[in-house]
Amino acid sequence: MDRRLFLAAGGAALAGCGFELRKAPDFAFQTIAIPAAGPVANELRRTMGAAGNVQVTPRQTPADQAQVILDLLAELREKVVVGLNASGQVREFQLRSKVKFRLRTPQGRELIPETELVQQRDISFNESAVLAKEAEEGLLYRDMQTDLVQQLMRRLAAVKTV
Repeated sequence: MDRRLFLAAGGAALAGCGFELRKAPDFAFQTIAIPAAGPVANELRRTMGAAGNVQVTPRQTPADQAQVILDLLAELREKVVVGLNASGQVREFQLRSKVKFRLRTPQGRELIPETELVQQRDISFNESAVLAKEAEEGLLYRDMQTDLVQQLMRRLAAVKTV
């Protein structure tokens, strides 16, 4: 009996605190054009299509047929040396992924001005495990790309008027 009471009290506490699972974002527009090509643009098209409440126009369709246009101005991946050992050999890299974008209407009104999103991860390096480190690097870049797409989705959902 005490156990059931304790579980019910825990459930009531969670309900009272405002806890809610993350759900698909609500957008202020029904159609969006993403004319750019590239890994981030492709993943963003898939993610927005899966969200279900926004239609992504096909790339061949003229961009002015959508309510809003997302211009991906730049996608950049960088690999910077951040650590060396005593003999000058690389021991650590920093991987960076950057996306620069803006959101506008077909008439040219900017809804989100030019904005840059950046993700970075540190990765150790060992010359005896080069292939494994290359695979790890690929996974980290993919993870950063997914994080950037999720940030972009949240920024797009924050737009309240079109």
